[in-house]
Amino acid sequence: MAHYALLNQENIVVNVFVGKDEEELPEGINSWEEYYAPDGYSVKRTSYNTRGGVHYDPETNEPSSTQSKAFRKNYAGIGFTYDEEHDAFFETEPDYPSWILNQETFQWVAPVPMPDDGEAYAWDEEAGGWVAIPEDAVE
Repeated sequence: MAHYALLNQENIVVNVFVGKDEEELPEGINSWEEYYAPDGYSVKRTSYNTRGGVHYDPETNEPSSTQSKAFRKNYAGIGFTYDEEHDAFFETEPDYPSWILNQETFQWVAPVPMPDDGEAYAWDEEAGGWVAIPEDAVE
């Protein structure tokens, strides 16, 4: 079982579906990506357990011992963009103009790292930083 992303002409993911593994090509078919693509669309395989360019073991959620299944940087979701040049899927830009797209992980990151002190935080674009969420507001 493999997952595939259906892309429109702007390389935006419009659907994600389950299909055949690339290793299971019958005679006469060169690629499942080509086979599944309807006119006007393209199809790219996407790795369900890949985030930030790392493939994670589905049993342990730890990085897999082999990274051969880590491709296209992130599992595609509807609305994601596919970057042909980098062969990567990434989410729509967040509502925070200060955040940047990390060119290694293809994930959006804040210009300031979130504190790692066990507290809950929310990004405040106007303040340009992380603001602690009061304990009584966190469920």
